[in-house]
Amino acid sequence: MNRLPLALFSLVGFFLLSGCGGPGSGDSCDGGEYVCQDDAQALECRNGIWRALACRGPLGCRELADSVRCDTSLNQENDGCSIAAEGKGVCSPNSAALLTCQQGVLVKTADCSSCAVQDNQAVCQP
Repeated sequence: MNRLPLALFSLVGFFLLSGCGGPGSGDSCDGGEYVCQDDAQALECRNGIWRALACRGPLGCRELADSVRCDTSLNQENDGCSIAAEGKGVCSPNSAALLTCQQGVLVKTADCSSCAVQDNQAVCQP
């Protein structure tokens, strides 16, 4: 009896099912966890709901043994930001604006002739 079709069916079924069951943006959650939804997006459990966070930087989103790392170095105005980033500023990708995390969203708070990070703080030159 040829078992190849059964083995292929099982393998295809595994890959189809392995993509199911993960959290999605808008789903309910518990705690303050983070997961990578894909290579360019993380999910943060905030106020009982999974929220999408862009990871536009070159390192994207990656899950390490004890944490999730989301490279936000190229994030843009109106991208979601984590609760840990609330009130903190970042430079826009073109260094022409200061973006501040307000209520979970990056908001342009100043135009800059140049913006740079100094001592872990975004500094905007008018």
